[in-house]
Amino acid sequence: MAAASPLRDCQAWKDARLPLSTTSNEACKLFDATLTQYVKWTNDKSLGGIEGCLSKLKAADPTFVMGHAMATGLVLIGTGSSVKLDKELDLAVKTMVEISRTQPLTRREQLHVSAVETFANGNFPKACELWEQILQDHPTDMLALKFSHDAYFYLGYQEQMRDSVARIYPFWTPDIPLSSYVKGIYSFGLMETNFYDQAEKLAKEALSINPTDAWSVHTVAHIHEMKAEIKDGLEFMQHSETFWKDSDMLACHNYWHWALYLIEKGEYEAALTIYDTHAQAFF
Repeated sequence: MAAASPLRDCQAWKDARLPLSTTSNEACKLFDATLTQYVKWTNDKSLGGIEGCLSKLKAADPTFVMGHAMATGLVLIGTGSSVKLDKELDLAVKTMVEISRTQPLTRREQLHVSAVETFANGNFPKACELWEQILQDHPTDMLALKFSHDAYFYLGYQEQMRDSVARIYPFWTPDIPLSSYVKGIYSFGLMETNFYDQAEKLAKEALSINPTDAWSVHTVAHIHEMKAEIKDGLEFMQHSETFWKDSDMLACHNYWHWALYLIEKGEYEAALTIYDTHAQAFF
């Protein structure tokens, strides 16, 4: 299993060719901590959870544009609210834009702000185009990769979801933090476009590095479902459960996949037990 990478400060982000416009090392590290939890689909108590990290991040540097872009983007990408219904969210978007106009930003940061604003206004395809512009010049920008991947998912753009990752995949060498999770993100796009064998190979590679990668587990669950491999699917979920059950943002959905296998077997009571014991707790 890969060891956790130290959280990146200002210099580390510069070294990664992803400079952040802030002089606060604390803000940079909290940005990294939040991004890491988003990628892993979990609120890590040792890091303070996503909300805890974002709260500290804003305190460390209230005018850190990328902090605002990520915080606002995460609310929007969750699709639980919108700027038309949520005045606080609408204000957050406007504040992000206003702050972005008060300081010299890199083109990458400007594109991030534009993409989040565009997404907030409901133009998901255009937002994806802006994130893709970032990835053309900065293929290891994980925030652009994840936001675009999730937006393509909502749009049902299966080929774009695959090809967006395919283009940047060669740049993600093992020394880059979170690189193994790119395998899982790529594998999901391959699965969605029916390349099941390639998708399973990549997802298993990701899991061999990080068994707690709940998104890769999710991909494998889909593959067994699509190939009607009910027995294999059940065994996989049972054997891997201990690693992904604490992924609080995705475990519920993975348990739902587990229940689907049981329904296909006609074991309805067992499926309900999975729901009552695990899935329901997340609602």
